[in-house]
Amino acid sequence: MARRRTHHGQGHAHRGRYGNPQDLKAYVARQLDPARMTWQKPDAVLRAIGLRRGQTVAEIGAGPGFWTLRLARLVGPSGRVYAVDPEPAGLEVLRQRLEKTRVKNVTPVLGGAADPLLPAGRCDLALIVNTYHHFPDGPAFLRRVAAALRSGGRLVNIDFDKRETPVGPPVAHRVAREEFVRDARRAGLTPVAEHRFLPYQYFLVFRHKR
Repeated sequence: MARRRTHHGQGHAHRGRYGNPQDLKAYVARQLDPARMTWQKPDAVLRAIGLRRGQTVAEIGAGPGFWTLRLARLVGPSGRVYAVDPEPAGLEVLRQRLEKTRVKNVTPVLGGAADPLLPAGRCDLALIVNTYHHFPDGPAFLRRVAAALRSGGRLVNIDFDKRETPVGPPVAHRVAREEFVRDARRAGLTPVAEHRFLPYQYFLVFRHKR
């Protein structure tokens, strides 16, 4: 019997007007599915990234907040998380979760497909997970993300290997590791680290130097 493919990550749903998922409840359930913990390994990922209290993070493709609340706890009350997403309905779910958990250090940002609409030079880290293939012009988008980084700031991209895996989008929609590295270099970002503990995804770290 064939395994059922599960699409975790931003945007693998039928869209209505304004880009919102037509079945918002199912979309949120996929994003926050506890089974995601087994292969996304968020605790290990965040340990590898090494965020510090007081830092500012831009999360690109925040959705309902699988990463957002974890990032907010790590940077603490003196830090800030800009949670960027192009879907108003997804951000509304995130706002409700923030209110329920009384998290005060997150700023939801309704970004665009071509521009994350982040303040220039403010972020210590930009995190992109399972999202890059949605950008119509990847290198141009990365240049705008890089402009939001401080000098020496880092960009982390985690995305699915371009091969068949039990979870993730169709292979044809994925961006290969080598293609992302090329795009990041074109945006002025330098590879500085790679982690290999995720079973279905590559995990790349870049640094921005002005």
